[in-house]
Order: sequence, then structure tokens, then C-alpha cells
Amino acid sequence: MARQGLAVIGNAMKRVEDHDFQTKRSTDPGWWGRLGPGVCTNRSVFYKMKGLLHVVANCKQSPPSNDEFGIIMKIHEYQAKGILKKYGVAVPRGTMAANREEAETSAKDILSSGATGVVVKAQIHAGGRGKGGGVKIAKSVDEAGEYAGKMLGMKLVTHQTGPEGRIVRRLLVEETLPIEKELYLGILVDRSEGKPVFMASAAGGMDIEQVAAERPEAILKQYIDPGMGLEPFQARKIAFALGLKAAQISPAVQFLTGLYRAFLDTDASLVEINPFISCTDGRLFALDAKLTFDDNALFRHPDLRELRDITEEDPLEVEASKYNLNYIKLDGSVGCMVNGAGLAMATMDIIKYAGGMPANFLDVGGSASADQVAHAFEILLSDKSVRAVLINIFGGILRVDMLATGVVEAARKTHIQLPIVLRLEGTNVLEGRKILLESGLNFVVAETMKDAADKVVAAARA
Repeated sequence: MARQGLAVIGNAMKRVEDHDFQTKRSTDPGWWGRLGPGVCTNRSVFYKMKGLLHVVANCKQSPPSNDEFGIIMKIHEYQAKGILKKYGVAVPRGTMAANREEAETSAKDILSSGATGVVVKAQIHAGGRGKGGGVKIAKSVDEAGEYAGKMLGMKLVTHQTGPEGRIVRRLLVEETLPIEKELYLGILVDRSEGKPVFMASAAGGMDIEQVAAERPEAILKQYIDPGMGLEPFQARKIAFALGLKAAQISPAVQFLTGLYRAFLDTDASLVEINPFISCTDGRLFALDAKLTFDDNALFRHPDLRELRDITEEDPLEVEASKYNLNYIKLDGSVGCMVNGAGLAMATMDIIKYAGGMPANFLDVGGSASADQVAHAFEILLSDKSVRAVLINIFGGILRVDMLATGVVEAARKTHIQLPIVLRLEGTNVLEGRKILLESGLNFVVAETMKDAADKVVAAARA
């Protein structure tokens, strides 16, 4: 908490959909706190951002079905640029390639149209690709094909992927541009202000995180009234702050306005252009683009749902989303099943207080059925790092007896051998405990959360 507000916004926004509950591998454990209480990251399971009020008011679609929840909606760079292009945001000419032949064809088309070179860029849901060897410049079709052949199928490791990396399955081949300056642009939601905030910096590029940490004054913040939208004078203020030339101000206003319209219309939780470049001939481009979306609004964006790439997501998280379960894999050994995000957070805290590490965040929700509980149990046990399980339920809408029935069914189906500790309170708690005792399975029932945490941590260490 050494720096409040947006002192490290560059670092935070680069990881905005990759914080500890999503990638679990943040290289800076304190970044969330320094981001400040007001800034909304992409999809914290306990802060679900809703669309702006006037958009919701005009929504005519039906509410989403269960299978549309729980998606951490990120898309690839080439997809983001395709969306931004529809809003008049200038992007380099380029196409996606899934194999070497397509990459060579793309390079040939681009080079034959007058480009001096092409950039071959690995498409994964993580930043730091350039430093990890996932961005290469080619001057010929053969060179582009050679780079494509090496990249496709490679395990690309960056500071955001962790040591296990990501497999490259797609490439973006696009034209090179005569870069004069690298700048930074981003839009996200500030919860404390209840408004979107436009971020801009004249110090863009790969080292924006370092700039934001060392020189927070280099980050300009422009708050946007949701009822008014991005006004021309605000766009001009940002353009001048970026040090653009007089002849570039009008194109920059058009660029920024299109960027905000894309943010609003797609119910995005983050739009980031890093770098936003000024060319030697005065043109402005989004050289890189990142978009993430509010998954609560995906029911009114079927076109965006089609952009989901499940190969970039944790398989267990993908499976959980099919059953309307909030599951996020972590790095510990104590599996957790809880109803309610607040109780789940408290459960993870008390596990750490007892000396253990949670293996996951699993919120079955307040109205889960026995079938959903059974699926949740199966997903939890599919994680090979889990050595003991803590089930912490406060029965309200989800009755304790229903939870107990689901747990027993799942335990029998999976032939569970791991120790299971339960702490149960609430509606029909006596009936639930009776179901567990009569099941014949080896469950440990704790009286308090601390008792439960101590027992499950001891079991995981045994």
C-alpha cells in the first residue's frame, strides 16, 4: 500500500486480467494493493462490473443461461484489432495465420503492397511476448515463413505465463511501420469514481510498467462522465499531453473517440493500446491492442462469445464454467469448496493463517443444486496438487442437506481417498450432518472455521 491510486497503473493494467486469482503468478505480490481501492480489474470473482446504466436500460435481450457465466473473457491481439478497426481505430495491415503456409501468403501480400517488412507475432493471452521471443521482424517471405515455422507449436514463456508458458497456435503477420514515438493508452473503470478513466502516457512501449512505478506523474488520467461520453476537449487534452504535433491532433481525437466507443459498445472492462505509435510520416496506429470483456454482459454479445479461445484457459476453469461455477486454480495444496465469494475469500485467508496454501477458489454460489455441487467436487479433485479438501458452507438458499447429498454422491463416484474436512452451518445443518455421518465415508466435521482450517492444513501436510 506504499503508493495509492494509479501509481503503478502500467504494471497493473498489463496484468489486469492476469492478477493472482487468474494467473496466480504475479511477479509483484503487492501490485493489487498499490493499484488502489478505486480501479476495477478485469474480472475479480468478487467484483463483477456491470455495464453502464444507459446501456443496461436499452438492453432487450433475455438474461444469460447458466452455460454463459464464469468465462474470463479475453481475446487475441488480432481479434482485438479486428474489433477496433470497425470503430475507425487505425491498425497495421495484417492477418491471422494458423500454419506456415498461411503466414507466407500473408507476408507475400503485405510485402507486395509496398511494406518494407512484416512482423510475425505469437498470439497468446499474455504480455511480454517480445522479450520471450514471440515477436520477430522479417524482410522477406522466406524469413517470415521460417519464423512462423519456429513459433507455431513452441512453448512461449513470459513474465505473465509463468514457467509453464503457453503453446503458440496462432500468429499475426502484419506490416512494419516507421515508428517515431511509442505512446500508451488504456481505458478501464474506476470504481471509487463510478466512471471510466482514460489513461495515457508519452512513455509507452514494453517498459511502461517501469515508467509507471518510477514516475507515476507520467501517467495522465482523464475521467469520463458516462452520460456524456468522451468529449472532444478531453480527447484534445490527451492528445496534447502525449506531445503530438499540431497536424496529428485531429486524427488523434478521432482515434481516441473510436477507442472509447469500442470500450463502451462491447462492454469492455479493459482496452489497452501499448504501444500507440506516431509514425515518421505523421500517421497514428494501434501497434498492439488488448481487449477484455465484462463476462456478465456476454449474453448481449453473441459475436464476442464466439471469439473465446478455450485453449488459452485452464482446462478446469473451462469445465467449471459449463456448470455456472466460479473456479480459479491456485498454487496450494488445500482444495476449497465454499458458497459465496466473501466466505470463500475468508476461507482462503484462514487457510493461510493456519500455515497452508489454498489450491483453488471455488464458489458454488448461493443457489447451487446437488448436481452442481457434485460437479464442483469432481473439478476440485481433478487438480492433482490437492492433498486435502475443506468444504465450508453456510446454508441459506443452498441448504446444507442438499450440499451434503452432492458431496456424498461425488465422493462415491470419484472414490475419493483424500481427507475431507467440513464446516457446516445454516439451514438444515443437522440433516446435512446426519447425511454425512450415515454415508459411511471418512469425513471430518469441524465446529469452527479455525478448527476446520487447522485440521485441513494438518491433513494436507500428513
